[in-house]
Amino acid sequence: MLIKPTHISEALRIFRRSLKVRVSGFKKYDGDAKEICERIINDCFNGKYFQTSTGHFCQFWTRDFGMCAESLVKLGYKKEVGMTLEYALERFSTANKITTTITPKGKPFNFPRFAVDSIPFLIHAIKISGRIDLIKKYNYFLIKEVQFYFEKVFDPLTSMVRQNVHFSSIKDHYVRNSATYDNCMLVMLKNDLNELKLYNLFNHFDIELAIKKNLWNKEYFYEDMNKKDMITGDANTYPHFCLVFRSTEKIDMMKACLKSIKSEGLDSPFPLKYTKENVKKGSLLSEKLVNGYEGNAIWMHMGLCFLLSLKRLGFDEYKKYLEEYTKLIEKHKTFLEVYSPDGEVFKSPFYVCDEGMLWASMYLELIE
Repeated sequence: MLIKPTHISEALRIFRRSLKVRVSGFKKYDGDAKEICERIINDCFNGKYFQTSTGHFCQFWTRDFGMCAESLVKLGYKKEVGMTLEYALERFSTANKITTTITPKGKPFNFPRFAVDSIPFLIHAIKISGRIDLIKKYNYFLIKEVQFYFEKVFDPLTSMVRQNVHFSSIKDHYVRNSATYDNCMLVMLKNDLNELKLYNLFNHFDIELAIKKNLWNKEYFYEDMNKKDMITGDANTYPHFCLVFRSTEKIDMMKACLKSIKSEGLDSPFPLKYTKENVKKGSLLSEKLVNGYEGNAIWMHMGLCFLLSLKRLGFDEYKKYLEEYTKLIEKHKTFLEVYSPDGEVFKSPFYVCDEGMLWASMYLELIE
C-alpha cells in the first residue's frame, strides 16, 4: 500500500476523535430505538450529503451510502439521497475518478487502494434514487469509469474478478483472492447497468454461473478463490443482498448459508462476524494496529445486510436478531459501528469504534 498525505491526515483525525471519546464517551440520543435511529439519520445529513456517521466517519463513503440507499429512499429521504449523489458525482467528476471516499473537505481518495465495490455501489445508488437526470449529466464520465473498471477488475477468461490482484473491498484491511463479495459486485453492477440502460460490457459473460461453479460448495460460499475450509460472514451474506441468484435456488442457498453461519457461531452473540477466529494471515499493517477489527469482531452493517436478506427472502429468523439489535441501540443510546467478539464495544489501543452510523437506516427498514 502506498501511503499518501490524505491517508495520514485522515488517520490522525480519526485517532484524535478516539482519544476524545475515551474521555467524554459517545453522544447519546433520547427515545426508543426507532427514535434514536431517526435522529441519527437526520444528523448524518449535513445539508450537502449523507455522512457515514456522526463520529469520525463524517465523510462520504461510496460503499456505505450504496448499502443504505434503498433503505433511505424507502424511509422518505429520496431528496437527500439525490443531493448526496449530486455532491459525490460533482466531486468525483472533478477529480476524474470514482473513489472509496471523499474527505470532509471534499477530496476524493481511495482507502487503502482502488476498491472493487466503489463503482458498483455508486451506480446502484443512482438506480435506487431514480435520478435519471444524473445519468444524462454524467453519462460520459460514468461510461468511462465503468469501462476502466471492466479493464482493471474483470477477467473475461473466467468471467470473474481477476485473481492474485489486491483490490480494496468490504474487508479492506485484508488481501483476498477474487473474493465472493467482490464477484457479487460484478453481478450487481451488471444488473444495474441493464436497468439504467447504460452501455454494458458485462452482458456477454455469465458471472452468476462462474460464482456458482467456483465459489459455491452447496453448503456455503467460499471466502475467495483460495477455497479454504472456512465459513465467512460476508461471503454468505452478499450473494443474497446483491440478488446474485434470482431463480428458486436462492431460497435453498440461503437455508444452507444460514445453517453454516449458525454452526460457525458467526451470529453469536449477535450478527455478524467475518470469521470465527481472528485470522491474521493476509492482514495489512492497518489491521495489525487495530487487532481484530476486521477479524472476528461483530460488524453491524454486514449484520444488517444479513438481516435484510433474511427478511426479503421470507426467513423469520431475522426477527430474533432484530430484537437483539434493538436492545443494543437502546442500551448505548446510539448506533455503534462494531463490537468485540463477546458483544462489548470494540476498542483497541489506537481505535475506538464509531458512533451514529448511517446504517441505522437499514434497521429502520427492518422494523417497518
